[in-house]
Amino acid sequence: MKRIAAIAVGLGTAILLFASIAAAETYSAGGLQIGNPWARATPKGATVGAGYLTITNTGSGLDRLVGGSAAPASRVEVHTTVEEKGVARMRQIPALDIKPGETVELKPGGMHVMFMGLKQPLKQGQKLKGTLVFEKAGTVEIEFTVQAAGAPAPAGGGHHHH
Repeated sequence: MKRIAAIAVGLGTAILLFASIAAAETYSAGGLQIGNPWARATPKGATVGAGYLTITNTGSGLDRLVGGSAAPASRVEVHTTVEEKGVARMRQIPALDIKPGETVELKPGGMHVMFMGLKQPLKQGQKLKGTLVFEKAGTVEIEFTVQAAGAPAPAGGGHHHH
């Protein structure tokens, strides 16, 4: 029995290690580094979902995230969360500035990308292929790792709950 428990613990550790490595995916475009793209699973029938990531501008000029795409969504929008009379509300923003030397974190409860018009739910463990479109760096193909519906950000992402 102890051997089975030890194997189970070893497998669990391996799975967590693999998940953290997979979640640490980094993409580059021009002077931009895009790290740790992830999304939360959505319930059946949901038509919107949210994605999170970090964008670091290692270049010398300003760039802007102006949009994107994702396979199961009709469109991707950049949103911010604002508090109005004690209620958090999401608002679309036309572009997200990424200044030279700056890291912008898209996280639960803050700025994020919204997958609008989902044709199917996002399922935990799924890899969601998409693109991010930047004013100067152009279109970058990325892959969001779908976490559990109430999942906190993957380790190392520094995210907070939505």
